[in-house]
Amino acid sequence: MSKVPSVNYPQLINALRRDGWIVIRQKDSHIRLQKRLPKEMLKITVPAHRPIKRSTLSHILKQAHLSVERFIELL
Repeated sequence: MSKVPSVNYPQLINALRRDGWIVIRQKDSHIRLQKRLPKEMLKITVPAHRPIKRSTLSHILKQAHLSVERFIELL
């Protein structure tokens, strides 16, 4: 298992967009994204931080159903 990288929020948003996520709104320093799957709608919130804490990024990747390896490929 790879180590979670340190990234800024624009890098994370771009990687998630490549995976099919859509930005639906931004309120203050929080960006809301969603992705429609065949049986469910996934929603995540990304903080607009530079850099995003590794623990926070780890939780976001878990909610997005992405492995660290797959996320690194999307970067």
